[in-house]
Amino acid sequence: MKKKSFLSAITFLFFTSILGLVSCKKYLDLSPPSAFDEKFVFSNVANTTSALMGVYEQLTGDNGYGSRLSMMYPYDTDEFIGVTNASAPDNNSRDLSRYNLQPTNGQLTLPFQQLYTGVERANICIKNIPAMAMYSSGSETEKQQLRRLYGEALTLRAQFYLELLRNWGDLPAIFEPAIDQADLYLPKTDRDVIYDRLLDDLKLAAELVPWRNDPGVVADERITKGAVKGLRARIALFRGGYALRREPQQMERKADYLKYYQIARDECNEVMQRRDKHTLNPNFQDIFKNNIDAFKIEPNGEVMFEVALGKDISGRIGYYDGPRFYVSSTTAQQGNSSVRAVPVYFYAFNELDTRRDVTLAPYYNNADKTKAVQTMVNMTCGKFRADWWNPAPTSASQQTGINWPILRFSDVLLMFAEAENELNNGPSPAAKTAYEEVRKRAFKGNESAIGITPGGKADFFNAIVNERYFEFGGEGVRKYDLIRWNLLAARISETRANYTKMLNKQAPYNNLPQNMYYKTASPDVIFSNSLYAPTPATLPTGYTRVAWVSSITTTWITNFAQYFKPDHSELMPLPQSVVESNPKLKQDYGY
Repeated sequence: MKKKSFLSAITFLFFTSILGLVSCKKYLDLSPPSAFDEKFVFSNVANTTSALMGVYEQLTGDNGYGSRLSMMYPYDTDEFIGVTNASAPDNNSRDLSRYNLQPTNGQLTLPFQQLYTGVERANICIKNIPAMAMYSSGSETEKQQLRRLYGEALTLRAQFYLELLRNWGDLPAIFEPAIDQADLYLPKTDRDVIYDRLLDDLKLAAELVPWRNDPGVVADERITKGAVKGLRARIALFRGGYALRREPQQMERKADYLKYYQIARDECNEVMQRRDKHTLNPNFQDIFKNNIDAFKIEPNGEVMFEVALGKDISGRIGYYDGPRFYVSSTTAQQGNSSVRAVPVYFYAFNELDTRRDVTLAPYYNNADKTKAVQTMVNMTCGKFRADWWNPAPTSASQQTGINWPILRFSDVLLMFAEAENELNNGPSPAAKTAYEEVRKRAFKGNESAIGITPGGKADFFNAIVNERYFEFGGEGVRKYDLIRWNLLAARISETRANYTKMLNKQAPYNNLPQNMYYKTASPDVIFSNSLYAPTPATLPTGYTRVAWVSSITTTWITNFAQYFKPDHSELMPLPQSVVESNPKLKQDYGY
């Protein structure tokens, strides 16, 4: 079973009773600690570990990766859409996916506060751990443990900042505990300055933390060296990518971007040379069905960084974004199914690509464990589906205990290929090999169907764009990829156009089935007709008809990213309460 103890045993001694938490009114209104208490907490490895676990805790919950950051903020994109009921704009979750955000939106404040709480908690650890006498003069085991804790704190702070910067842009840069700040009301700092600091921090962190299966390292969800290097590569690509700037208010990439592609390339290459530490799971489905959804640590090191979401720590993965299900025959149907696939995405997959039927679930579960195929517009994410959970759900609680993957080894391979292509003005043999490794796994058993890998820079870049589209669907990656490539506006427009073609039965969608016939009372989805040919006139015995392409309406197309505006919607407004609490902050980006 997956080891949850490192988070579920959080004492909260440090952060709840000694140092206090961020106020619900002001994101930097903190209660100062006493010198005695701080010295007590950072007096030994056990207490310091509890403090570090309190930093990890800020990744979790509804306002962390248990809901908002994982299943609300990353949509709408060309793969999945968020809540798209036909209701009018609600200044809440529907407006998140429709890019209709106001500073008063109820989904902004608490995630913003929680991320800064994570930064504050990390800052306290980063200040105190290397100052401990034991850090420099303890036993070799103690020094090694404390170095790891210090490296983890640096890495967690980088993750909190990455999420803040890619959602809100330039923000106050806080790298010291609040108690040490001369002024808590800080102005915005250019995000590139913050990114550069994070890159330096992660370079140090990589020297401090062990590889995942080094001697004495327990297999759990704690950060290890591969995760640090992978995160440093990811941040480097954001630093070197396009971003919406305050002045002028448009998407730009800085002239020195290749410097950061080099960092990404080098970090990924170092991880790729250690296949004894991290490599691909041979089977794409196994990552989810037999590991994440089975509450197990993935044994190949493919899942490099994941948020531990035990059932006692809020996380709605699979409940909010997966197919609906029954706990038992006597309970009501469970699940929100609020993250739904864009029909165009389903038909973008090659039919031999095994990722399609893992990423997309076109059904809900019946009480007797059989499948009820849904209309095409109600297709959900399938990576965290309840019928794969092992053990199966035994209560109606929305807290599923399913972990949220932040970084996988396939991302390292594709980041390497992308950076190599950019640096060499075309794909190197190593870039092609990395790209093909991901693709061949996807076409396992039909590897010859992967096609010819492009040799030109532009064509190879487009291949990377598409490969990441198929590889990371439903994992909260796509929106931010498209932003750093400055492709979000174009892909939204293209998806809406293709969606309209599908509705109007225009090429290349003119021969798709308007309805599908699926086998009744079956534990598996079995279709009698082709997904790629018009629907036969006769419904076979033992099968049920369900609207497929015919379920698409103009309302669905209108709702998709309905209010997106280029050079505006790539970032969100600051929560109104944050602006009101800090006179040095103001809204930018047209908000």
